[in-house]
Amino acid sequence: MQPKLIIHGGAGSSIESKGGIDQVRKALYSVLEKIYPLFAQGISATDIVVEGCRLLEDEPLFNAGTGSVLQSDGQIRMSAGLMNGMTQSFSGVINISRVKNPIDLAKVLQDSMDRILSDHGATELARELQLPIYNPLIDRRLNEWVEERQHNFTREMANVVAEPARTGTIGVVALDTAGRLAAGTSTGGKGFERIGRVSDSPMPAGNYATSEAAVSCTGIGEDLIDECFAARLVVRGTDGLSLKDALDRSFAEATQRKRDFGAIAINSTGQIGLGKTCDVIVAAYHDGEQIGDSIEMEKGTQVLVI
Repeated sequence: MQPKLIIHGGAGSSIESKGGIDQVRKALYSVLEKIYPLFAQGISATDIVVEGCRLLEDEPLFNAGTGSVLQSDGQIRMSAGLMNGMTQSFSGVINISRVKNPIDLAKVLQDSMDRILSDHGATELARELQLPIYNPLIDRRLNEWVEERQHNFTREMANVVAEPARTGTIGVVALDTAGRLAAGTSTGGKGFERIGRVSDSPMPAGNYATSEAAVSCTGIGEDLIDECFAARLVVRGTDGLSLKDALDRSFAEATQRKRDFGAIAINSTGQIGLGKTCDVIVAAYHDGEQIGDSIEMEKGTQVLVI
């Protein structure tokens, strides 16, 4: 099987400058170039996904790990989900603080009897693993929060796609040489939200995989949860729809209901796809022969299948 890989760094209304586009594209391509060669070593799709998520979490341009947005009380709370399509096991952490890579905790929980932990439980797990305390805050996120505080947090969410330091949720979907699929998604949240709010990333609504397809989503979490989007898309593929037909149908329904999000996907035949109801989805892919991206995909175009 020719390995396939697609990653995303958020979805939203625009990237504000050409410099922003170039920097975001460079960051995405750098991740693809680092992790795609790992397939040749026989590394599983799940481990590829974890490594890709770690690199994206470490990139301050994106709203996950280092560079996460602040919630309304000025704290960073991160969430991550991981799903192994071969074993069809989901794991995740919700609203954890002061760790560098939330996806690492999701990986550890793949082998646990209790596979999704919220804030206090996730923090206790980090202590058990002796993970070093880490502050993911960057200056631009702090300044963004201070500015919004002056306006009493009247914006619905932080800019998930904009100039550097304001881009969004990250995700990785992989198909390995053995035909195994996996998906991982990590986020700092939507920004300025009510304390305790839970995103879609550590739910099957935003991250889902089986032996037939794998999906990672980004955008307004509540919209993704209402659609149960990642799981819906995978089920449609499992029930016999082509990846394009599943994407077309699912995004048509989401548009009709005025949802605001994007998604990336790979199916068991090696097709790579993505879709959006918003103007921009920041995604890049490696199909084994070339690297490409969706950053300047036309605003009116909803679905792309490679």
